Amino acid sequence: MASGGFGFRAYTLFDTLVWIACLNVLWIAFTVLGGVVLGVGPSTAAAHVLVRDKVRGNAAPLMRRFAREYFKNFAKGNALGLPLIAVGVALSLNWAYFSAGWDFGSQIASAGILMAALFAAGTVCYLFPMFARYELSLPQYFLMSSRFAVRHLAGTVILLFVTAAALFVCRSIPGLIPFFGIGAWLYVTGWLCDRFFTANDEAMAAAVGDAAARGAASGPASAASPPPAAAAASAQSGAGPVSTTTHSTEASLV
Repeated sequence: MASGGFGFRAYTLFDTLVWIACLNVLWIAFTVLGGVVLGVGPSTAAAHVLVRDKVRGNAAPLMRRFAREYFKNFAKGNALGLPLIAVGVALSLNWAYFSAGWDFGSQIASAGILMAALFAAGTVCYLFPMFARYELSLPQYFLMSSRFAVRHLAGTVILLFVTAAALFVCRSIPGLIPFFGIGAWLYVTGWLCDRFFTANDEAMAAAVGDAAARGAASGPASAASPPPAAAAASAQSGAGPVSTTTHSTEASLV
């Protein structure tokens, strides 16, 4: 039994590594197909859709599904990706300019740029996994991912650590980039975000259920206790779980 269990785990690990390598190759190929700048967003969106299916045990032909999601979300992927590229370029240029100065003002500006870069990186880690999971308007993806990054600092720190580790490994062993560098980062961050979002949705459902139970227990004549809908709306002030519903798909933030 022990050897059989080990064999199954070894097979699962090998299968996942091969899947990650294929995802890595597809991401690079379709990014180049889009001229790099116009290919990064759609490739990342398609990759995270496939990662979410993979971690949930939904098998699908990898190349066919990737191509379908890439072309299906080409416009939306670029609407998400191009602003991120612009922000990244702006932060890089400002960092290069201010970090070269030794005066106090330059050091303060460099520290501010570093904090902005960390916030942007944390937002990016949530943005495309959120796109793969929820159906929202484009501005809401940016709003909700940045809000999630701030409210869930522990998860954000973990994602930033994974990102830093991936960058360190790729810089130390550049030969991994064509096979595992990007795909492994996409898979691990997608897997983590799926766990974070699931836990948050469960907390949101529990909070709404508790509000409904309190409303039912207090009776319809009680004016002091707000109805469940009002309780859910008041949560948007930051006191509790926040739910944003768009196109009948619920995206909740705590």
